[in-house]
Amino acid sequence: MDAELYEYTVQRLSKFQKLCFEEIDQRAAHTDREGQPKLIRYDKFGNDVSEVWLNEGYKKTIHDTYQTGIVGYLHKNIPELNRKADYHYSYALGYLLSQVESGFYCPVTLTMAAAYLIDEYADEELKAKYLPHVISTGDVELYEGATFLTERQGGSDVGANETKAVKADMGYHLYGEKYFASNAGACKIAAVLARMEGAPAGTKGLSLFLVPWKKDDGTSNQIHIRRLKDKLGVRAVPSAEVELNGAEAFLIGDPSRGFYYMMEALNLSRISNAIASAGIMRRAYIEAKGYAEQRIAFGKKLTESPMIQETLCKMAVRQEVQTSACFELIQLFDKVMREKTSTDEEKMLTRLFIALLKAKTAEEAIAFSHEAIEMHGGNGYIEDFVTPRLLRDSQVLTVWEGTANILGLEVLRLIKKHAVHLLFLSWIRKNSAGSTAIHNGIRELEDLLAFLENQKEAGWKFHAKKLSALMCDLLLSTVALKDAKSGDQRKQAIADIWLEDCWNNSYKDEKMLAIKYYDLIVEYKGSVMNAYI
Repeated sequence: MDAELYEYTVQRLSKFQKLCFEEIDQRAAHTDREGQPKLIRYDKFGNDVSEVWLNEGYKKTIHDTYQTGIVGYLHKNIPELNRKADYHYSYALGYLLSQVESGFYCPVTLTMAAAYLIDEYADEELKAKYLPHVISTGDVELYEGATFLTERQGGSDVGANETKAVKADMGYHLYGEKYFASNAGACKIAAVLARMEGAPAGTKGLSLFLVPWKKDDGTSNQIHIRRLKDKLGVRAVPSAEVELNGAEAFLIGDPSRGFYYMMEALNLSRISNAIASAGIMRRAYIEAKGYAEQRIAFGKKLTESPMIQETLCKMAVRQEVQTSACFELIQLFDKVMREKTSTDEEKMLTRLFIALLKAKTAEEAIAFSHEAIEMHGGNGYIEDFVTPRLLRDSQVLTVWEGTANILGLEVLRLIKKHAVHLLFLSWIRKNSAGSTAIHNGIRELEDLLAFLENQKEAGWKFHAKKLSALMCDLLLSTVALKDAKSGDQRKQAIADIWLEDCWNNSYKDEKMLAIKYYDLIVEYKGSVMNAYI
């Protein structure tokens, strides 16, 4: 960031971090345990109102979070600066929010996606009516957003969607069912995929519509909630089975491009998923480290144990490298989304990095939550502590916005259709010159690709996740080296541990770098850096 936006952002982050850990964290615990959303299906006269009750603390979190401009300042000027923010600003706030309430970051992300779709593709009349509310920072009534894709028979196969759009005098009427509609009943508008009469089958026949939850006069828009999902985690967000029984809807953009528009929004959401994962990883590390520092066992603090030191040091390394990689991606994503000068190569690399990092960070969020629970022992399994919620909330991150299988297929598409592996190898070589470990990793990737050239489709798909994992290791290793070029001793130590842990497959660890660098990395002793947020 330039100096002006940087100073504003740091001040905002500092205030928001304080709010997150002093207030939002407590509200999140209440929502998870006692204040979960509740469906009010009928009013006292027996009318189907399909309203969702939200507790007052959660409503306060909604107000406090959108006031920061986490969505709004991507689309309108920051009053103090008379300019818009960038995606770094929004995702940095999301990173903090996810450390205390990853469930609510889902509605925020859905509102981000809806705002983008309206701003980028809706006609001027639709934009003037709805966008100011979707990007509200307190100036007008807030309309939270949603994106309804999933249908019972489709799931990840969106092309199998059956929701119909029937032309009406004013706009369209939608008929169908959305089977996993997050933020249902809490949103005021939703972006919904539906198929017009006579449109072709598959994704090419899907159009995008803006659907108000209620009509302008406040009456039902013929949207009914069958039930709220009883989820393992992220209980803050109401996820529902929604029936559209002639809901009034307005076409967004070109009717033949609906799926394309939604996939653009999905990329935005996948980055949010990675940021949420990084936030949970950070919170799990904070909880593990804090508990180990005060827990006395066998007459010593846990942090005096070499095994505990290795665990904490490697958690810090993995979390920082992957968070840094997420913001390396966001730098590229911001250019692609906001600058018309971005190249096709940059767009393809962005899609690749999203697929790689979304899959990796989601798995790591679960692993970190497990590590934090184990560090606490029996206490880590008790709901008085935050660790069980971290584990429950992290589980969905491997499912939301595409599983590892779906993301692996995305990597294969990018390779076969756009030769993204050549762009990727060029980027790796440019940013990791001189690293023997990465050089060997490049050779392994080239060998795998050469092998796959002679394989049929089944062979490619069999190796999709293995190929993605290898490419992600190369990406993360390169980011670690790039960070080390700052000259900071601590960042160099992080890179050393990452490369050793990633590429040395021997069970014998002669260097024991996690012990050697424990004080530097975990305790920041001897580092010129202050602990980052």
